[in-house]
Amino acid sequence: MAHDDDMSPDADESMGAPVPDAQSTAPQPLGGVLHTYLGYDAVKFGQAQPADSSGAARGAYEHLMAAGSMRHFTDEELADAIRLDPSQIQGLGPSIDALIELLEQRKERILSTYDPTPATHAAAKAFLDTAAGAVPETGKPDVAKRIAHAIAGEQLRDLERLWYRLPENSPEQRALTQALERLREKYEVDQLTSRWSFSGREALDVPGAIEVKAELEELDRLLEQLREALKNAKPAIIDMDALAEFAPQEQVDSLRDAQRRVNELLERLAEDAGLARTPEGGWQVSPKAMRLYQRSLLATIFGGLQAARSGRHEGVASPDGAVELPSTRPYEFGDSPSAMDIPQSMVNALLRESADGPRAPGTPVRMRSDDMVVHKTRQQPKCATAVIMDMSGSMRNGGQYVQAKRMAMALDGLIRSDYPGDYLQFVEMYTVAKLRSSGEIPSIMPKPVTIRESVVRLRADMSDPDITEMDLPLHFTNIQRALQLSRQWLGGRPTPNRQVMLITDGLPTAHFEGSDLYMMYPPDPRTERETIREAMRCKEAGITINVFLLPSWSQTEDDVQFAHRMAESTGGRVFFVAGRELDRFVVWDYVKRRRSILG
Repeated sequence: MAHDDDMSPDADESMGAPVPDAQSTAPQPLGGVLHTYLGYDAVKFGQAQPADSSGAARGAYEHLMAAGSMRHFTDEELADAIRLDPSQIQGLGPSIDALIELLEQRKERILSTYDPTPATHAAAKAFLDTAAGAVPETGKPDVAKRIAHAIAGEQLRDLERLWYRLPENSPEQRALTQALERLREKYEVDQLTSRWSFSGREALDVPGAIEVKAELEELDRLLEQLREALKNAKPAIIDMDALAEFAPQEQVDSLRDAQRRVNELLERLAEDAGLARTPEGGWQVSPKAMRLYQRSLLATIFGGLQAARSGRHEGVASPDGAVELPSTRPYEFGDSPSAMDIPQSMVNALLRESADGPRAPGTPVRMRSDDMVVHKTRQQPKCATAVIMDMSGSMRNGGQYVQAKRMAMALDGLIRSDYPGDYLQFVEMYTVAKLRSSGEIPSIMPKPVTIRESVVRLRADMSDPDITEMDLPLHFTNIQRALQLSRQWLGGRPTPNRQVMLITDGLPTAHFEGSDLYMMYPPDPRTERETIREAMRCKEAGITINVFLLPSWSQTEDDVQFAHRMAESTGGRVFFVAGRELDRFVVWDYVKRRRSILG
């Protein structure tokens, strides 16, 4: 439905322009005055898209990864996460348009009625009259001089501080209190004249000007809310109680009804996204929401890729492979009959017998071994991956833990969708380490720093039944224990392709020696030796270690050199993030002994 306010100025000019002679005018494309008048846009017309519930899943998971389980996903955050088309909500646009016009008219009436100039003069005079008695004639001369200077410059903050320098409950202090009130009123009246342009003649006094200023501020606030609600279909942001003071009740009720329909739509989209209500009134995520979030992550990561040959893990050609290829090769003794390309083998036999001369009708085709061809095959290897995520105290700096969890969720989604035969395990690393499932990743958080001393040397006998994890400071980094857990898990996977992805921001600060747990800061060479020793055990087990070294404000050359030493001694790789936007990675590949840049 078109509205008069949709008409552009170009339309008025077009309708008033003379029409050229039809015989002297070349054929014109469709459009022109009619389409301009109706507000037609060939690009936007008919493009109202249904609301996508994946926005709710993504918003809920981003919130969960940043806040963990400490705070629930609220209705306001749900509304911000889902993008709605206002045309989907019946009556929302006309209702808001009418309210905007009503408030604009009220604002225009105020500006065309009143004149705040008398109030400006009156506020200035009232301030100077009351401030004259605030300058002390006795006492400290420097205080009196500073008060007089602050009054001349109308410095509210300076006068508030000087108020405490005057004798308590003295006449000067009481006079300065009144002067401060008059100066605040003067500031408000000055703001009124500077923010809005008045054209009326009805004089305002100071109280009236302050009242008009409050009303104009409320009108501007409501107009901003209405325009935002019209743009994003979010009537929940409108202050209905304040709006009821300026608008007829039936219009407010109509908007409340539109808000109810929006809330119902948001509830339905949240349920479609796998979100469920909590007893506290918030939202919690489900496995369905996790799948939607992973899908959106993968779309973001791979959305900019150019077209290329598709495929999964590139396998090795093998005569007894499990994956059959379209290409063929001659049959060899011992080849499986199930891999034979029967149509091509029959064609080869017919061509050979036809070359020997004409064949009598009904003569059977005799196939020989040199006629037969079989499909080439290759193996489809499986890969087992353990992802170690650093959740020590330093990962909270710059929100590094969110990036680590987002990478873990994307990797889990990729393997589930493209490599369903692969194995994946997450390991949470802090003072100790734990195996974690993909469903636990969003809620794990960096451990709070509980020790502030510059030098820490602690030892805990973990064989003592009276010592539990809750008795330990959990913000240290135990790479040794995380690698040990990863090696034990990878050792039970039936594949020779095993790797560890270690996501961390620096040196290890904790390690085990037997049942004794050592926690040392600054990092100690003893911890590094035990960590490298465990990394060598991984190498002996055929496990490749990939170190993802995240940037940190506290990162030093020692952190970088440790990552180099670990990768070089174990034949692994190091990924250094080069740039704040994470768009370039310097990759030291110790498997192929070369360095490359990914960007």
